[in-house]
Amino acid sequence: MMPDLGKYADAVLSSYGVSIVLLLVLVVASVRRARRVRAELDEVEQRVRRNG
Repeated sequence: MMPDLGKYADAVLSSYGVSIVLLLVLVVASVRRARRVRAELDEVEQRVRRNG
């Protein structure tokens, strides 16, 4: 299944690991920001509705 990476196996696998971690961090940060922005927008909409 996995190709023989020879003497570069450590470098290649660690690069894959770092890339996966960075992608996960970006996804988590994006989801958190989206939730925060959605909450702020909901608050603004409620204020607008109250003030007519």
